[in-house]
Amino acid sequence: MINPFKNKKGLGRGLSSLIGDSQTNEDKSKISISSIVRNKYQPRKKFDKESLEELSNSIKERGIIQPIVVRRSDNQDDKYEIIAGERRWQAAQNAGLHEVPVIIIKADNLKSLEFAIVENVQRKDLNPIEEAEGYKRLIDEFNYDQDKVAKFIGKSRSHVSNSLRLLSLPKEVIDLIIDEKISQGHAKILVGLENAHFLAKKIIEKKLSVRQAENLVRTLKNYKGRNKLIKNPNLASLEYGIEEKTGIKVIIRNRKNNAGQVTFEYKDLDQLNRLIMVIKANY
Repeated sequence: MINPFKNKKGLGRGLSSLIGDSQTNEDKSKISISSIVRNKYQPRKKFDKESLEELSNSIKERGIIQPIVVRRSDNQDDKYEIIAGERRWQAAQNAGLHEVPVIIIKADNLKSLEFAIVENVQRKDLNPIEEAEGYKRLIDEFNYDQDKVAKFIGKSRSHVSNSLRLLSLPKEVIDLIIDEKISQGHAKILVGLENAHFLAKKIIEKKLSVRQAENLVRTLKNYKGRNKLIKNPNLASLEYGIEEKTGIKVIIRNRKNNAGQVTFEYKDLDQLNRLIMVIKANY
């Protein structure tokens, strides 16, 4: 029989080898959908409603092609816990199925978590926070280290390390990542910054690319270095916005009475002429 979980090239051990490590009670069978419960180690929390509906429609037409991998529940008699395939299980319920095809294996809690992480990473179904939380669970609960996680999942150690660092961001920023308001690339820039939430909102408001966000953070750091007494991130953001429009470095100095100076540093007459044209065109 063709293994439906054949490992994709270059991805760690893969589902194929994990299934090979586990004893299979039954090659393939059908069980009642009501006897299946979700995996308590499932790293994926968010399921896209639209794609789930599309899968439900497909199942109504063609049935479930790829069986769900389950194990016997260790705390509920006559129940089976999903190891891989929760999305298919949810879609099958929405499609009104009473039975689903399964592969029943013997697997401990570690194996169950490994299965869930590998399947979701292969399909790129996890958002960056879910992925990081999966890695953290392997480390905290099953004594993995970052090198072992990287080898197991088929990613570089730096990828695992950067992924885990996202969990140090403020909850407000983590929520923006989960809701796909900012990308993982944006999030990496914000790690370790005191005003991460403020900057995340600026990235969304101004629809900044990752490169533009890096420039904004750099401008903010330079601003703080120039003026230790005034640490107003709104002024730094304003400087960045003006520099983006004019292409000329600008310094805003604001005193306690809200009086101050705006200084443009142009390198040649071309830059000066450009500044004058921008001012004339807008004011």
